[in-house]
Amino acid sequence: MEAPRIIAAVTRVVRDVGIAEELAQDALVAALEQWPETGVPERPGGWLTAVARRRAVDLVRRRENYARKLEEVGRATEFAYEEQGPADPDDIDDDLLRLTFMTCHPVLSAEARVALTLRLLGGLTTAETARAVLAPEPTVAQRVVRAKRTLATRNVAFEVPTGPDREARLGSVLEVIYLIFNEGYAATAGDDYLRPGLCEDALRLARVLQSLMPKEPEVHALAALLELQSSRTATRTAADGSPVLLKDQNRTRWNTLLIRRGFAALGRADAVASGPPGPYALQAAIAACHAQAHTYEETNWAQIAALYSLLAARTPSPVVRLNQAVAVSMVEGPAAALPLVDALAGEPALRTYHLLPSVRADLLERMGRVAEAREEYGRAAGLARNEREREFLLAKSDPARD
Repeated sequence: MEAPRIIAAVTRVVRDVGIAEELAQDALVAALEQWPETGVPERPGGWLTAVARRRAVDLVRRRENYARKLEEVGRATEFAYEEQGPADPDDIDDDLLRLTFMTCHPVLSAEARVALTLRLLGGLTTAETARAVLAPEPTVAQRVVRAKRTLATRNVAFEVPTGPDREARLGSVLEVIYLIFNEGYAATAGDDYLRPGLCEDALRLARVLQSLMPKEPEVHALAALLELQSSRTATRTAADGSPVLLKDQNRTRWNTLLIRRGFAALGRADAVASGPPGPYALQAAIAACHAQAHTYEETNWAQIAALYSLLAARTPSPVVRLNQAVAVSMVEGPAAALPLVDALAGEPALRTYHLLPSVRADLLERMGRVAEAREEYGRAAGLARNEREREFLLAKSDPARD
């Protein structure tokens, strides 16, 4: 949980994300050795960061140019663990945000930027990162290793850039924050369906970006999307941790403060926009449709289907088309949506995507083709890597549930 913050803090000292990650791991080993005897400290994150930074100081002291490096370390060690608000929007004192911009540097490919930032800031394993970006694990592992090496050899600065450089990296930064949130919103693997810490980190970064770039509509739109999605968190799992579908959620428990923040951010995005809505604005508008509906039955599915149509044209993606098919099923019925879902069966990116057979199963079930639906639920369960989702889908495939 603390790894991204530790890595960011240590990167400030050593200026090398690969070394920073190793020092963060060393700090964890020290904790495993000492805490059983001394007890867990009151602020475990601060303890881990302090150990990692001390080892970073020792490492820098052994490097060449001792005096110059030691001066840099002296300035870095003045860092306070408590977060401090920025006095100047162009001089954000947020190590996580600095690390995000560093790992989204244009010297890296777009795929490498996403993989490295998810790995370092999201704390995802290689397998989880691969699942998040729909790529093979060996490919993602190679991207991460090469990206770390490139940042080190090119001496990429640990900073929030300004001017055109900031604009050039903004798209990647937004995408990474979005993917980190999604991994927290519905974990790809593990025993927990949700990883709230990732959602909180992504939402915090999105809010910081809003203050940093107040004239960027997609920054506000992404923040709006995350606020609105976060408003449902408390209702997305049952007491036993199992998933709760949107139609079954208790909407009276949705967080109205986050909904208000989401609509306010969406209003700011509209106010500063000068062209057609971007992908995050469209997704935020879809989330707003759900937030406006007092009941599942009152949802404006026709508007949602239209928004997905615009999104599919703006950012062609098989996942977007799958979501569009779900919306179409709510407007025109499951029979109209089934061919749209079947047309996605040959998409390489969805070959192991468990939600494809899951959506197909739901459509078949609503059409009365129960036996086929159970088979599809079973296939979805076989592809799901999250234990909670797998259990949920297996239960749906069980004939005994009827």
